[in-house]
Amino acid sequence: MDIKIETSRLTLRPWGEEDIEQLTLGLNNLGLAKWLAFVPHPYTTSHAENWIERCREISNSSDRPTAYEFAIELKPSRLVIGGVSLNKIDWRAGTAGGGIWIAENHQGHGYGSEAFEAKIRFAFRDLGLTKLVNGYFDGNENSWAMQRKLGYRRVAEVTSRCMADGRQTIEHVTTLLRSDWERHMTKRPLTD
Repeated sequence: MDIKIETSRLTLRPWGEEDIEQLTLGLNNLGLAKWLAFVPHPYTTSHAENWIERCREISNSSDRPTAYEFAIELKPSRLVIGGVSLNKIDWRAGTAGGGIWIAENHQGHGYGSEAFEAKIRFAFRDLGLTKLVNGYFDGNENSWAMQRKLGYRRVAEVTSRCMADGRQTIEHVTTLLRSDWERHMTKRPLTD
């Protein structure tokens, strides 16, 4: 499934072999990887190749995949600056999870919010899901600020382990209901 999502500044598209270098450069940064649950450090070319192959297998597995993994491409340069996922899709329950990362040198420009909002719109409007479950590691206030701005609520705390540095930490679990998001969006105009 070659689904592409366009925003004013970004294209969210499937990962490809041409992205191996940018994927490796972006995630081979402990300052970024420490906020992500399942990213090892150091992050190697082999990790990137395996990830892209896994994404290809997931997208070709069925008409209703359990995940959509998108490279975040900056227009018009077509430079990959991060990734956003919609995963753990439970079609019967109407739920999904997923995360986002933006390469360090592209943070602070609103790209993360723009991509995450596009993912939410895709999940609720295109796929008909009703609830998204996300989270963030304790101390990652930028992630919480972005999620809160998009209408998420904190609902729980769980003990988690960061793969990159091995530390045990608290993950704050957040949720967004489609009905809450729709109300939130009527108060705030779309950015694209």
